[in-house]
Amino acid sequence: MRILLVEDERRLHDALVYILEKENYVVDSAYDGEVGESKALSGIYDVIVLDWMLPKQDGIDILKSIRDNKIHSYIIFLTAKDTIEDRVMGLDGGADDYLIKPFSKNELLARIRALSRRVTTEIVEHQLIKIGNIVLDVRRCEYSYSMGYAERLTLQETQLLEYLITNKNQVLSKEQILDKIWGFEKDVEIGIVELYIHYLRKKIDMDKAGIEIKTIRGVGYTLLEVSYED
Repeated sequence: MRILLVEDERRLHDALVYILEKENYVVDSAYDGEVGESKALSGIYDVIVLDWMLPKQDGIDILKSIRDNKIHSYIIFLTAKDTIEDRVMGLDGGADDYLIKPFSKNELLARIRALSRRVTTEIVEHQLIKIGNIVLDVRRCEYSYSMGYAERLTLQETQLLEYLITNKNQVLSKEQILDKIWGFEKDVEIGIVELYIHYLRKKIDMDKAGIEIKTIRGVGYTLLEVSYED
């Protein structure tokens, strides 16, 4: 599970990264509101741990931006603001949980585990994705035509196809795709996105599948569901 930690207090930040990585979570970091918002809007995170009081932009504005952009990451507010009014504002603004500083590391981990169970449930429910004339089996890393045998995909090809399908008719930039599939911290070049789009186009008969992966020149790609006439 991938977590974004937006926290400007360096000692607390470093301690939390250590704790989370020890629990085998993948953690990306931001020390101010502007960077935190930019990373959050990539949509690649399962859980965002978000401080309220941040340099450049505060957490409540970041929360509003995340929800306005239809990003469905689970969000835990981590803050010293402890009045009932503050909690109501955070939860009504779209946060899924609210933890007041100082806090126990065990309580934070328990709350993240609770949210991760929701993530796992969603993944199980969406293991089979149908679009056009194909069904993508995310767990098995394979797809099949409506009437035919299954074809294998690599893990990255499966993740890329799933990302395109779940955002069909939307233009995804190469940068968004790179961040989603390979992560911010991976030492890979943007050209890998073009390469894996090529792999998908080569492996899948788009006419038979009833889909099209369209290149938007200078931007990225979009997946369309289409019907081809004989």
